[in-house]
Amino acid sequence: MGVLSRIRKEWFLLALVGAVCLASVWPELGRSGGLLQLQAVSNWGVALVFFLTGLGLSAAALKDGALKWRVHVLVQLSTFVLFPLLWWGFTALFGRWLPQDLALGFAYLCALPSTISSSVAMTVLAKGNVPAAIFNASASSLLGIVLTPALVALMSGANGATLPFGEAVWKLTELLLLPLVAGQLLRPWLAGFYARHKARIALVDRWVIVLLVLSAFSDSVASGLWRDHGAELLIKAALGAAFFLAVVIVLSRLAARAMGLSVEDEIAAVFCGSKKTLASGVPMAKLLFGAHPAVGVIVLPIMFYHQLQLILCSWLAQRYAARLQVAAPVDAPRAQNANGASV
Repeated sequence: MGVLSRIRKEWFLLALVGAVCLASVWPELGRSGGLLQLQAVSNWGVALVFFLTGLGLSAAALKDGALKWRVHVLVQLSTFVLFPLLWWGFTALFGRWLPQDLALGFAYLCALPSTISSSVAMTVLAKGNVPAAIFNASASSLLGIVLTPALVALMSGANGATLPFGEAVWKLTELLLLPLVAGQLLRPWLAGFYARHKARIALVDRWVIVLLVLSAFSDSVASGLWRDHGAELLIKAALGAAFFLAVVIVLSRLAARAMGLSVEDEIAAVFCGSKKTLASGVPMAKLLFGAHPAVGVIVLPIMFYHQLQLILCSWLAQRYAARLQVAAPVDAPRAQNANGASV
């Protein structure tokens, strides 16, 4: 029973691994024009994911978190400035050993917005500022519609690997922003339905992501992914993802403390600023790199990053939460003055 319980808990990770394995041995199943004809449902699946995201966003929670401007500045600078700067340093140090497609994958990872669900979940677990986390993660997703294609074009040298910027923004607006807005507009009528069926709805967007991963890897395998690269590619993707995650968490914690943020605000800033979205990242990759033969390689870093951030941030959230029971020197709450600033 313990094994079955663990499988149920980690089914999404196992499904992602299964999609990669299935694509590796039977690429004709999921490739464009293949047996499943996944290219015909990709756009509808992406739109559905973001409609459900909009349906689940609480306007009241966004409003409650809107006033924490110092947290907003730190999170958005971490997401859209610190990550790209780290990418340039990373490629300067290790670029000679990276395949071009994997380097583009790291650029894409660094350009992605934060994730909403796990950022908020980790902030709740750590007893942090939940409204600020909801606001920042949501704002990051909206900013990513414009900033992600712009940063990818800048970091990749606009070498034709992605759609032209204007076309990319329009496609992201059409398939991400408009469904999200539609979900928000329909929330007054469908919020009760969403609350009652939240667990089943979560399964829908997870399975859409699994199908998109199957499609991406099937196209890449058919184009020679494993013929041209081996296990070394997976090791490099995992190590690179671990590098970015560890450095950003350390720097964001130091920055939060230098800015005098309360522990609760620091928690929101660290978890929102260090997270990158797999739920949006795979659909956006299909839109931005849909014609690229190595789109499977491009999404490898975010797939590894997603799993690593869940593991490390879960541990860190428990450390933060422990401050309320046991005074741990590294995570002890800092005293605050009358204005709420740490002293």
